[in-house]
Amino acid sequence: MLFALGEPVAFVALVLSFLLAIVLRAVAIRVTARAVGLADRRDSIAPRLREDVDPFGGVAAAIGGMGWGKMLTVDDVPRYQGRGKAIAVFAAGPIVCIVLSQLLLLGYALTYPNNVLSIIGPADVLLGIGLPTAHQVWLSIAVGLLCFGILALIPVPPLDGFGILYSAVTKPGQALQWMRLWFEDKNIGVLVLLVLCIFPLGMPFLMQILNALGLVFVRVWG
Repeated sequence: MLFALGEPVAFVALVLSFLLAIVLRAVAIRVTARAVGLADRRDSIAPRLREDVDPFGGVAAAIGGMGWGKMLTVDDVPRYQGRGKAIAVFAAGPIVCIVLSQLLLLGYALTYPNNVLSIIGPADVLLGIGLPTAHQVWLSIAVGLLCFGILALIPVPPLDGFGILYSAVTKPGQALQWMRLWFEDKNIGVLVLLVLCIFPLGMPFLMQILNALGLVFVRVWG
C-alpha cells in the first residue's frame, strides 16, 4: 500500500479495503463455523482485534500490496464432523472477499461503461494508478478485497489455503506435516511471504503473483 502514497485517495481506500477484508473474513469464518455445527451458536461473530489481525499480515499489506489475517490453524477447525465442513470454514473468508470484489467491479463497470478495466491489472491499482477520485476509491476497495481473497487461498501457512488443502486430504502425509512444522510452527511461511513482499523493489514478487492470479477477475469486466 505504501506504493500508492503518491495517490493519497487510493492509499486511504486500499487501507480501508484491507481493514474491511479482515472484518469480512472474521465474520464469514464464525458464521460458517456456526452454520456447519463447528462452533457454539451463542458465540459472538463480531470481529476481535487480537484474534483477527496479524501484525505480519499488516506489514505485508504495507510493503507488498496486500496482507492476510490472523492464522486459523487446522487444530482450530476439527475434521471429525467431516472434511467438507472444515473446508467450508477455511474457504469462507477468501470467497466472501472475492465475491464482494466482483460485485463491486460489476457495479463499477455498469456505472462507468467507458472504463479502464480492459487495460489494467490488480497491480496497477495496488500501485496507485492515477484516476478520478470516485474511480480510485471504487477500484481500490474492489481490487483490495480481490487481492486479499486470492492471497488467502494460496496453500501455504499462515494463509487459509493451507487449511483448505490440509482438510481436503484424507490422511495428511509427511509433506503436509513437514509444512506444518516449518511453515506454521517455526513461522517460515511468514518469512517467505515477507521476503516476497520486499524483493524486487520496483514491484514485489508478491504483487506480481497477485497481479497474475487476479488479472482475469479484473479484465472480465472491461
